Amino acid sequence: MKNIKAVLIKQIIDTMKNKTVFIQFLMFPIMAIIMENAVNLENMPEHFFVKLFSVMFIGMAPLTCMSAIISEEKEKNTLRVLMMSNVKPWQYLVSVGTYIFIMCMIGAIVFAVLGEYKNAELITFIFSMISGILLSELIGAVIGIFSRNQMTATSLTIPIMMIFSFVPMLSMFNQSIKKIAGIIYSQQISELINGINTSEISAKSMIVISANFVLGLVLFIVAYKKKGLE
Repeated sequence: MKNIKAVLIKQIIDTMKNKTVFIQFLMFPIMAIIMENAVNLENMPEHFFVKLFSVMFIGMAPLTCMSAIISEEKEKNTLRVLMMSNVKPWQYLVSVGTYIFIMCMIGAIVFAVLGEYKNAELITFIFSMISGILLSELIGAVIGIFSRNQMTATSLTIPIMMIFSFVPMLSMFNQSIKKIAGIIYSQQISELINGINTSEISAKSMIVISANFVLGLVLFIVAYKKKGLE
């Protein structure tokens, strides 16, 4: 716990210096606050921007932050120093993952307040956000482990992040995209969130999210065994 706490504090300090990572946690919650209060179109679904930006948030922030932090510290040899200081790889990953999870959950709470979710609706929304954040962190860790440096991580992260964050938005306007996007977790989380006030929540979403998690876990194990954190 001492090592985990030390790395956690280190990440908080580093993020205050790294504006590229820090802005990921702020961008979509701030956009949701602005759009919810500034835009009111006729026939627009209730809390449309909360639902839209919350899904884009989980598809972008935890994924890009996880890959950016790991790849940056690999490039700067910070990880090697930590390993030599008796910080085990799993302790490092737990620390970084916990830090990103906490920061993203603060954003999730902002979305929940804006969406005025209560009782069962709030539980469903928070559960959906937690599922998406953990999955995105897992994928971000895979990218960070596979990448030799920040440039490689960025080139891998951008197209993957675009799929998970923007495809659910596009599927709102195109049924063909919606059918194809049904296999990715962010689309199913979008359907869960959009179905909170309806009867559209189905077991299919839970199955797809679980399958995505298993696949992500397998990729993580393969990446870690092949590359490790050296």
